[in-house]
Amino acid sequence: MRTAVNTHFPAHQGSAAQRIENELRRSIITLELPPGSRLSEHDIAERHGVSRQPVREALIGLARTRLVEIQPQRGTIVVKISVRKMMEARFVREAIETAVVRRACSSFDRQSRQRIDDLLEMQAHAARRDDHAAFQRYDELFHVALAEGAGCPLAWEAIQDIKAHMDRVCQLTLPGPEAMLPLVDQHRAIVTAIDACDENAAAEAMLRHLTEILRALPRVEAEHPELFTA
Repeated sequence: MRTAVNTHFPAHQGSAAQRIENELRRSIITLELPPGSRLSEHDIAERHGVSRQPVREALIGLARTRLVEIQPQRGTIVVKISVRKMMEARFVREAIETAVVRRACSSFDRQSRQRIDDLLEMQAHAARRDDHAAFQRYDELFHVALAEGAGCPLAWEAIQDIKAHMDRVCQLTLPGPEAMLPLVDQHRAIVTAIDACDENAAAEAMLRHLTEILRALPRVEAEHPELFTA
């Protein structure tokens, strides 16, 4: 019997500032707001039906994670993609997630393990129909399930902000099913190693998975130089 999978992220609860920050963050990561875009406090406030104060707080939060730059007298700009920041984010994520899968080899929650099978099936289906948004959603849910199954959900929370610098590049590296389906296979390799309780194999599989972005980086930089910092 399969475990029901919640395929939607929880609604972002909290203040208007938190909700606006969450929405802007999503738009920046998906490149709906491309690097170099200017953000107007007035326009954002009008769109969300709020005063400028929560918008200002949201932009400060985004500046803290270095997704936007607030320039005095000039406004707020979505920062260009920094390869250096992306590499730093990948380094931190590698350290945390390889530790997660090693821990998973010692003990893994059965319900989380069942949920992962369904997530991988749905992720593969999203890849085959070239649904990039759904693919990315299932990708994140897979990594969340790994951390929860290993009994360390805080590990995933710790990398939420920094992974945004990888996520924007990922939007450019997955142009179709032929690019997405191999990532599902990499996920399956991680799970196979966990099932076998092989810590080294699990860590190596996670490492291969997280270095995939490096192989595509030169191509996307060459194809989209206007999106990257010099």
